[in-house]
Amino acid sequence: MSILVKDLTKIYGSQKAIDTLDFEVKKGEIVGFLGPNGAGKTTTMKILTCFMPASSGTAEVCGYNVATNSKEVRNLIGYLPEHNPLYKEMYVKEYLSFVADILSVPNAKTQINDMIEQVGLDVEQHKKISSLSKGYRQRVGLAQALLNNPEVLILDEPTSGLDPNQLVEIRQLIKNFGKEKTVIFSSHIMQEVQALCDRVIILNRGKIIANDPIEKLKQRAKGNRVLSLVFDRRVNPAIFEGVSGVDKVNVVNPAALEIVTEGDVDIRPIVFKKVVDSGLVLIEMKQEEASVENIFQELTYDA
Repeated sequence: MSILVKDLTKIYGSQKAIDTLDFEVKKGEIVGFLGPNGAGKTTTMKILTCFMPASSGTAEVCGYNVATNSKEVRNLIGYLPEHNPLYKEMYVKEYLSFVADILSVPNAKTQINDMIEQVGLDVEQHKKISSLSKGYRQRVGLAQALLNNPEVLILDEPTSGLDPNQLVEIRQLIKNFGKEKTVIFSSHIMQEVQALCDRVIILNRGKIIANDPIEKLKQRAKGNRVLSLVFDRRVNPAIFEGVSGVDKVNVVNPAALEIVTEGDVDIRPIVFKKVVDSGLVLIEMKQEEASVENIFQELTYDA
């Protein structure tokens, strides 16, 4: 087992950031760590990477306890924090050489060149980090996380700031790495999670509320429908509450709503009549099957 977490808890004053978490991650798994802001994702990652002690419970990485064997754990982990900590006054290659020296990376020169090529920093390698775009700085952070060829890769919002082309390249790199290693990454991009993950762990208010293979979440989504409505002006979502067949109404923006139905029910005629009776002008109505994103919203909304 690459990662084993049991009853893991972190308390700040009177607040429980995470509350008795239990989960396992096997070698070769890519696991998405999901949840709204403040759910406890980053706290858990910081404990696993030995940046922060737990208040109680245990966590192991490749058989080593993070509290009592932190040196061994750090040697086995590659970590990219949410806020990428780079020495901006250094040049890209200089910075990676600095990191390689700290980590005592064997064949450092070859490994650095390989990482630069893999994450697409060839053209930027002789530039100062301060002159790079946010996307390229993220690549530098990913390169340093991979530099020591870790057994476990922990990434907190790894694709933040990347353009669409860079997203595809970095996702492929993560996927390739996950074939032989263990990857945990957090993301708010549901399409990214569906494209990369074998399994997702969803946190809300410090507790695990779902721990399922991605296919199981997709199955859970089937049978429900989502009706997307766009109006010509601001609309009060309360007008659709209590309508037969309506499970929940999500506000996309002041003039757009998503209505989640109760099961496989076509409520378009009822909704259209409600729109007309309310004197609203409907610009667009589109019905789709519920997605993993809808399930995520369902599980974490006001829980």
